[in-house]
Amino acid sequence: MIITRQKPFQEILEATKGKKSVFLVGCALCATTCKTGGADQLEEMKEALIKKSKKVTGWVVPDPACNLLEIKRLYRKNKTEIDKADMIISFSCGGGTQAIVEIIGSKEVFSANDTLFQGEITKVSPKESKFDQKCSLCGECILISTAGICPVTRCPKSLLNGPCGGVKNGKCEIDEEMECVWLTIYERLKKFGRIDDMKKKKSPKDHSKNRSPQSLTLK
Repeated sequence: MIITRQKPFQEILEATKGKKSVFLVGCALCATTCKTGGADQLEEMKEALIKKSKKVTGWVVPDPACNLLEIKRLYRKNKTEIDKADMIISFSCGGGTQAIVEIIGSKEVFSANDTLFQGEITKVSPKESKFDQKCSLCGECILISTAGICPVTRCPKSLLNGPCGGVKNGKCEIDEEMECVWLTIYERLKKFGRIDDMKKKKSPKDHSKNRSPQSLTLK
């Protein structure tokens, strides 16, 4: 999922300077899980903006915000409320915000969230949620040879062919609290009798496979 962090309220408020009314858009998937753009967060934001003399003409939580067809549907359904607003505030990821811009181009759109990384859900509770980055979406996956663990993302140096010389007591020299991911890979390869895979030299990554922008059509 895409991990986001909501910008400070003062920064969001500053973006509305000179605007009397706003329409809020969240996301039912990633932003809801991150507690940055779900129904609860939009309701709280609505009340906070009203206290600052801003009129909120309405709010919606697309499922998901990055689906152009979903944004089109919600635009048709909420066109009256959206047209009354001076601007739209997006509480989704960067992809969702750009989908809103593409469909509702007549309105100024401000992104209230910072898009951080693609991550795993480690913990979700009313008091605390935790997300960990384990994939960099590099476009050239090597998990087949590293026992399903990505050193490109989980090694601070993105080493492809084993650990560096800075490993001490199994810990990374960049972060002494973090286990060296290459030792984890070694133990997992050993478990399945595949230690010889460590000897297979991996070529430098072809970063052209992760150039931007990209597009994929499935038939």
